[in-house]
Amino acid sequence: MVTSNLINNPSSTSTVTSSKSNHQYPINASSLLNNRGLHHLSALPTKVSTFSKFHGYPLGLSSTHTSQVHDSSSKFSHLSTVYAFPPGFSPKPISHIPRAATDPEANPEAESSVSEPNTESKSKSNTLQLAIVFGFWYFQNVVFNIYNKKVLNLFPFPWLLASFQLFVGSIWMFILWSLKLQPCPKISKPFIIALLGPALFHTIGHISACVSFSKVAVSFTHVIKSSEPVFSVVFSSFLGDTYPLQVWLSILPIVLGCSLAAVTEVSFNFQGLGGALISNVGFVLRNIYSKRSLQSFKEVNGLNLYGSISIISLLYLFPVAIFVEGSQWIQGYHKAIQAVGKPSTLYIWVLLSGVFYHLYNQSSYQALDEISPLTFSVGNTMKRVVVIISSILVFRNPVRPLNALGSAIAIFGTFLYSQASASKKKGSEKKD
Repeated sequence: MVTSNLINNPSSTSTVTSSKSNHQYPINASSLLNNRGLHHLSALPTKVSTFSKFHGYPLGLSSTHTSQVHDSSSKFSHLSTVYAFPPGFSPKPISHIPRAATDPEANPEAESSVSEPNTESKSKSNTLQLAIVFGFWYFQNVVFNIYNKKVLNLFPFPWLLASFQLFVGSIWMFILWSLKLQPCPKISKPFIIALLGPALFHTIGHISACVSFSKVAVSFTHVIKSSEPVFSVVFSSFLGDTYPLQVWLSILPIVLGCSLAAVTEVSFNFQGLGGALISNVGFVLRNIYSKRSLQSFKEVNGLNLYGSISIISLLYLFPVAIFVEGSQWIQGYHKAIQAVGKPSTLYIWVLLSGVFYHLYNQSSYQALDEISPLTFSVGNTMKRVVVIISSILVFRNPVRPLNALGSAIAIFGTFLYSQASASKKKGSEKKD
């Protein structure tokens, strides 16, 4: 027979004692409490916690049950679910009732019947969302590359065009912040200082890519830019990161493919090749430096981070652009107008290149927030394939068989690298 005594004393801690007979029956602790006891226990939750710490026995349980129920105060919310304790024992009494109905241990049938339709609908929703994100990302990137190249064919001044594209992105962000369509980040001196390095490397990467686009075919620039993982592995290794053998092996086809594509490229130009390679260096250093300098500002989302970097990059780039090619802009503008016929056509092309440059970068940051790094890396690889094919079709660039083979090998190597990098991350997470 089980005996339970409840001592209700307003001035002292509520105490429960129990003794165990030879017979074992489940005990409902709520039946042992009267209304007055409920009142005091509800009013004094800290005392219950104190009791559990000092006596080690939850209500209605003897010392033989302590292996199943812990004596810390944090476990009382669990006890209120299993043993139907009154609300005074839990800071959130109401939430335990529906949770017990869907708890997989308490009711497996309810859990499976509820979770399966929800999982299926959630999977379909995620697939649709992923398709939309990638669709916009690819479309915006293709439009940018086409109109960027059209402008550079008429007006071959990449420094001014790159500055204008950053300017459009800065105006775009100011509009979003002004209309409160995007929360404005908190601007502080440490935040600005932390952005200076990433913005500098972003500027280098952007202007170098624009110089490459102005000198060679869009497809060739993107093939060379697919070698970015090579620079990422090399620079990260110098900074102390270690990579498994499969990662190093995955960059070999990238080097081989890019070399074959460069040798057989019809529009080959050393400035175009150098611009694409320097662009890779700039963006890799931007990514590495961002991880180190922006660790304390994780509350800033991807879009705000990119917008802030664009503004500082514009301040870096435009003064240098004036120095490098400013004296040639007026003469080049008149030649471009004569070649295109209508000034409005050139204006629209320049505007589209600026708008879609910002939009595709915005979409890439938003995609990175929504999907895993591996999915993003694979999507970025396929994006280059889409851009290369689109540019060849639009500009009708001649492609030799060996050039196409080299491009395919380089793109495939990038895919292998993304898979190997994902395996490395999973291995490091397991070790941690």
